[in-house]
Amino acid sequence: DHDGGYAEYCVVHENFAYALPDAIDDQDAAPLLCAGIIGFRAIRRAAIERRVRQVAGKIARDFKGQRVHLVGVLKGACIFLSDLIREIDLEVSVDFMAVASYGRESNSSGQVKLIKDLDSSIEGMNVILVEDILDTGLTLSYLLRVLRQRRPKTLRVAALLDKPAQRREDVKADYVGFTIPNEFVVGYGLDYAERYRNLKDVCI
Repeated sequence: DHDGGYAEYCVVHENFAYALPDAIDDQDAAPLLCAGIIGFRAIRRAAIERRVRQVAGKIARDFKGQRVHLVGVLKGACIFLSDLIREIDLEVSVDFMAVASYGRESNSSGQVKLIKDLDSSIEGMNVILVEDILDTGLTLSYLLRVLRQRRPKTLRVAALLDKPAQRREDVKADYVGFTIPNEFVVGYGLDYAERYRNLKDVCI
């Protein structure tokens, strides 16, 4: 909740500038009014575009001459995945999974339910699981267990955002866009109650 005035935005700006030195400029020190709420542009669209190209380049080098199969985790990863796939200079195929957490608490209960499975087999394929944000690691840990049972040739993880302060499971991403502090973020696919996914920047 950032209704405390400009000074509070400056503190948040300093936190993100420390974590993301190439993603912030002075124009971001001002609050952003969007969709009826006051937010703060934590990572601007231009920085996201640059980082997506870098991640795609690393994937292309790691799997040079091979096909990769991206599995997007709905709904949050859809925008990141759609940008990422267009920057990977390899043969690429796509599938999707969706999960839900049990319980009514705002924090994950740790009990995960698969609500959309893959449409086709991944056996023998180079699979990259694409997530919007890696925080507690509960969902990722569950999905990795599920996918390993399908016998892919390789299994790696790409996450737009990594929030290590929230980690509850010993998991990590092989490809990370940005490491962020312990702040709630929306935009670029991430939502609050299904709102704000369409924001071009990642905002807090």
